Amino acid sequence: MANTDIKSDPIDDINSIAARETTRDVCAALECEERGDLLTAIDEVHPADIADILEQLSAEERKQFVELAGEDLPTDVLAELEEGVRDDVIAALDDSFLAEVVCDLDSDDAVYLLEDLDDARKQEVLDAIPIVDRIAIQRSLDYPEYSAGRMMQRELVAAPAFWTVGETIDMMRARDDLPEDFYEIIVVDPNHRPIGTIGLARIMGAKRPATLDGLMNRDFRSFDAVQPQEEVAYGFNQYHLVSAPVVDESGRLAGVITIDDAMQALDEETEEDLMRLGGVGDEDLSDTVMEIAKQRLPWLAVNLITAILASLIIAQFDVVIEQIVALAVLMTIVASMGGNAGTQTLTVAVRALATKDLTPTNAWRIIYREGMVGFINGLIFAVVMGAATWWWYGDGSLGVVLGLAMIVNMIVAALAGILVPISLDKIGADPALASAVFVTTVTDVVGFFAFLGLAAVILL
Repeated sequence: MANTDIKSDPIDDINSIAARETTRDVCAALECEERGDLLTAIDEVHPADIADILEQLSAEERKQFVELAGEDLPTDVLAELEEGVRDDVIAALDDSFLAEVVCDLDSDDAVYLLEDLDDARKQEVLDAIPIVDRIAIQRSLDYPEYSAGRMMQRELVAAPAFWTVGETIDMMRARDDLPEDFYEIIVVDPNHRPIGTIGLARIMGAKRPATLDGLMNRDFRSFDAVQPQEEVAYGFNQYHLVSAPVVDESGRLAGVITIDDAMQALDEETEEDLMRLGGVGDEDLSDTVMEIAKQRLPWLAVNLITAILASLIIAQFDVVIEQIVALAVLMTIVASMGGNAGTQTLTVAVRALATKDLTPTNAWRIIYREGMVGFINGLIFAVVMGAATWWWYGDGSLGVVLGLAMIVNMIVAALAGILVPISLDKIGADPALASAVFVTTVTDVVGFFAFLGLAAVILL
């Protein structure tokens, strides 16, 4: 028989060991306050890995790390940090060094560093930046947060349609400010509006006399600078883009978004949906106790209200429970199964709404499908738990009550899991943020009411 054990990749194991050793070396250097040891520990370490180490340190250790590293701190590290950690690190930097860092980064990364600074410090840093870079960054900061205008970088390559391949290549060779990474040349009209794109591979494979007009792809995707980042991420994922131009309100080329930034936005949106489904907001591991408690408290309070509502339903059947004590033991099974079924459907629905796979065109088909899934699963567990209850308590009627309640609540849970997020999305609310509370309330209330109500009718 074939060995089905899952084995780890040796390269992954080596990388993991190296990361742990680097972290230990960094912590040892911080403890001894040895600048040389710290720089040696992070030498030749990728900026993203250094950012991971910083995110594992306490706020005080991060401050010490920045102070010891000084101006030898790799600038790209700051662009890799999570927001909460980034703010701690930037707070430990002086304005002159921060201005140098901003000048070294692409404009989108520079905006990321500056966007959450208080106005006074932001202005001080901007004043220390050369005027051309300052204007570009300021224009990006003027766009809404989490928009395409904030994501885009202004470093790009654009050329008119009448240029030849040879002229375009000569222009790129002559420039000393080319973007560090780019994949396409954007073809623009005399008003600097994008009219097409050409991949670098096609440019390099064409003859020098060929014009860009004959090579460019006219069927390209562009984004408005004010479009939300989730729409940008969806567009990149849906149409398999590697880069895309961004236009301002007049349709003029304002910047470009590359796939790395789009995928980062997609990860952020996915993580945000996951966190909100759990009612924990935008917290991360760097947050303090009070910050986390403050974010979680409102939704715990809402859950308390829904729990009280469910308990009021139970209170209406206290006489029934007193006469048949087994009901108190069994009723939690109905609510728990309904809650799990609702969460399953809810997770699928919220994700489908986020990826635009769930639309008005297919909504009723999906609702019917989920209702039938709830019915089939409810029927299966009704038979199982009904038989188990009959065997346990020796009461067939009690098994029937539990089975019927299980079917009712599983159907309702499945329908609530799909209808609640659709309804919230329709009225403009975030389905990931509020759906879980409503679905839990519905499954608890319906589960207790169905089980205890049927018991009152059938058993008494």
